[in-house]
Amino acid sequence: MPNLALFAELAVIALIFAGIPLAYLWRRPGYSFFQKLNWFLVFMTFDLIVFGAFTRLSDSGLGCPDWPGCYGNSNPWHAIGDIQLAENAMPSGPVTLLKAWIEMIHRYLAMTVGTVIIVQVIIAWTKVKSLGKEPLIASLGLLALVCIQGAFGAWTVTLKLQPIIVSTHLILALCLLACLTLYAQQTWSIPSSVIVSLRQKPLSAWLVSLALVVLGIQIFLGAWVSTNYAVLACPDFPSCNGAWWPDTNWHEGFTLWRELGKNAAGDYITPNALQTIHWAHRLFAIAAFLTLVTLGLSARSVSRTAQPDLYRLGGLLIGLLLLQLLTGISNVVFQWPLLAALLHTAGAAALVYCLVRMSNWASWKTAIQIKMPKRL
Repeated sequence: MPNLALFAELAVIALIFAGIPLAYLWRRPGYSFFQKLNWFLVFMTFDLIVFGAFTRLSDSGLGCPDWPGCYGNSNPWHAIGDIQLAENAMPSGPVTLLKAWIEMIHRYLAMTVGTVIIVQVIIAWTKVKSLGKEPLIASLGLLALVCIQGAFGAWTVTLKLQPIIVSTHLILALCLLACLTLYAQQTWSIPSSVIVSLRQKPLSAWLVSLALVVLGIQIFLGAWVSTNYAVLACPDFPSCNGAWWPDTNWHEGFTLWRELGKNAAGDYITPNALQTIHWAHRLFAIAAFLTLVTLGLSARSVSRTAQPDLYRLGGLLIGLLLLQLLTGISNVVFQWPLLAALLHTAGAAALVYCLVRMSNWASWKTAIQIKMPKRL
């Protein structure tokens, strides 16, 4: 039987966490509240991804071994007795008061994003007459996506950090970030007084699409490395355990449905399989780097005066790639420091944001298109 009191307490916490920034956005002058809310969601989701990485990297993913509460409570203070018992029984285990708070704060942030998306749906519904049905339909899609993401968050705990579940949880979070960014950059809420202008779209949509696909594969490979704790399977760089092509076991390494630290047969996963997971991420990084650098240089080749935003995004993309290269190497050379690992995840999320923003300048045809803003 569901604990209605627990759900009620968590709902109040979500409303408080969401209500404070929404009140600030409502009072802040400038763009329409709908626009500000949409970009706030992008900002919050990016923060949620980074904090989720911190939760995983600090081994706090099972800080509260049940869901959605912590030992059936809405916050760790109310569960401190159970937490102390678990910590005394296993001092080096996954449950401590600090880890419980880290895990619950991550859940609070996730609930905040979900609550604000519900507000977004309500506003889009009230604007159907002025903006049409597209914003509402898209917002309902975002709500469905965040619900699926929440389900994977629950399975992350109940299935004890199973690698494919944790990896999918991260991939869905990045998909949510991409979709929210795409939603926020639409012209639904541009006032009708804006002069309709011609806008050249100098980027190839084929190149942007290829970059998104390649980045998605590389992020999954990186998530697979992290969730299998295979970062230090190759403790040297650029070789792996002194070999330029290490011993590999592709079948065992990329059997997706299995427990953490185990293979499909239930035995402990072999070092060769972990090397394979790590090596695959390194090898594909070459293709990802070359593809995204090509896109970045293409964006930088436009007129800085005519397309200043695209020009800056091209520079940002190249800068983020260099950051990813440095933090990726640092994870190996310096034995997986927390700061480098967090920056690596944040860099991946920033790359997703950057590519989605650049898609605004991509066209399947080399032509000048007219963008007609809709009326409020």
